[in-house]
Amino acid sequence: MCGIAGEVRFDKQRASQKVIEHMIEDLKPRGPDGTGMFSDNNVCFGHCRLKIIDLSDASNQPMVDEKLGLVIVYNGAIYNYEKLRDELKELGYTFFSSGDTEVIVKAYDAWGADCVNRFYGMFAFAILDQKSGKVFAARDKLGIKPFYYELNDKEFRFASFLPALVKASNHSPSINPAALNQYMSFRAITEGETLFEGFHKLPAATTLTILPDGTSHREKYWDIDFSNVEKDRTHSEEYWIDAVQEVLTKAVKRRLTADVPVGVLLSGGLDSSLVVGLLHELGQQDINTFSIGFENVGDESGNEFQYSDVIAERYQTKHHKIFAEQDMLKDNLAACVRAMSEPMVSHDVIGFYLLSREVSKHVKVVQSGQGADEVFGGYHWYPPMLKTTEENAAQTYAKNYFTSNFQDYKKAVKQDLIEEDYAFNLVQNFFRKSKAPTPIDKALHLDTTVMLVDDPVKRVDNMTMDWGLEARVPFLDDELVELAARIPAKFKVKDGGKYVLKEAARRIIPHEVIDRPKGYFPVPALKQMKGTYLEMAKEIFSNSAAKNRGIFKTEYIQDLLNSPESHITPFGSRVWQATLLEYWLQEHEL
Repeated sequence: MCGIAGEVRFDKQRASQKVIEHMIEDLKPRGPDGTGMFSDNNVCFGHCRLKIIDLSDASNQPMVDEKLGLVIVYNGAIYNYEKLRDELKELGYTFFSSGDTEVIVKAYDAWGADCVNRFYGMFAFAILDQKSGKVFAARDKLGIKPFYYELNDKEFRFASFLPALVKASNHSPSINPAALNQYMSFRAITEGETLFEGFHKLPAATTLTILPDGTSHREKYWDIDFSNVEKDRTHSEEYWIDAVQEVLTKAVKRRLTADVPVGVLLSGGLDSSLVVGLLHELGQQDINTFSIGFENVGDESGNEFQYSDVIAERYQTKHHKIFAEQDMLKDNLAACVRAMSEPMVSHDVIGFYLLSREVSKHVKVVQSGQGADEVFGGYHWYPPMLKTTEENAAQTYAKNYFTSNFQDYKKAVKQDLIEEDYAFNLVQNFFRKSKAPTPIDKALHLDTTVMLVDDPVKRVDNMTMDWGLEARVPFLDDELVELAARIPAKFKVKDGGKYVLKEAARRIIPHEVIDRPKGYFPVPALKQMKGTYLEMAKEIFSNSAAKNRGIFKTEYIQDLLNSPESHITPFGSRVWQATLLEYWLQEHEL
């Protein structure tokens, strides 16, 4: 697990080592175990390493395969790398390291762009073919690892962290109206865009080929099949429960692939508790588990320790509980915002940040329950999708999921940033193109391949990696996601959601954790936005940078600050949403 950066020039100029050095400096938290640089005329690659697989220097990066003439920078973990290495050895390849990085290099040489379809894991990488000058980049199927880039007629630059890339640019970018609209309504920026014009992210399950003259080609190599073939519709509940248990067990086992111990982020919810239970069944002893809680605000509880304690006691884990008092939350909020590659509005992000700080003192790798709700239908906006029609599907989704509609959006931001309803168009266009058979399947398809990638998964990656910690997500295992897509939606949303997963869990973990009310990672202070945090918001918007930038209308911000209690949604606070955007821009000096 690491941070990557690079520059490829098309204008006959030498690539700048200084630019890459600056980007790698920003990326160092992602890879505190060492840095490396490769430079050759118009190409410069940089890398910072977190040693997880093959702890020796043989797997340092950038990795240069002299024999093949290939150079790679890579961030991720390929869980089936040992099997692939055996296949490649049978094809005549020899290896100078024992890690997964070299396996990617050889796999690319053997199978070309199709190599990505052979990888089980999470990855973002770029490979330079020194003979042709071509660069091949790729991102994993569910976008667990980040890849940001800028491409123009003079150069191609990429990095694992958007602010590092933007600050290395030769110009000050303008706000992207489409991205702003998505952030304010959809709470995430998608479709390969970022908040800034001219800066992109490689979408999940996508490859990018850059030729020496700057010509580029982007190709999607995978998607989930939601077609629900006829035979799948005839299977019983018990069939699906058995299948989920079997494949999830394999997914958890795959994510033990490491040369260091693997712990678990234990929220006390069904998903992370089930991961602990499966690890126990796989024979793992003395598992390190980690939970965090916050102070209550009014009647709203700030922790779920009563549930994580049940699991810790049941499986006799080495359990670490972190209680974040208000001062800890306040004192670390700015650092948390600086760890965000993009503005992330969900208030649980500070929880992941503080939890990761503690976890990194004990282990380098953890498994997380992230993704189960999107894959198995656990959210409150899914049942309405069962009842809606094809014609009204996009409207129903937007009504139940968006923070604000387009009319609200137009009241919030300055006129020159208002173009069209990009957030709603995103949903409508996705539903139109999706081959999923029903509205709810279309919503699950969208959430698994778009929303999940650009919101929850990114939060966990950013917060863990800022502390040199690798988070692995078994619920986003390729095989498990493909299996879940075949399960009829009625078996997923039944009895409050995630029915099939809950029934599989009953065979493994205590029922108290399964039948509890659904919870989220609670951070009441950022939802209520009172006292200290309201004053912080006022200070942020009174800053000259906010006034000069002028994203929001003055009357909108005044209304938010005057009555924060009137702007609480099922997903948090509109006050925090607007504040966080400006806070992020100021902390990164963008």
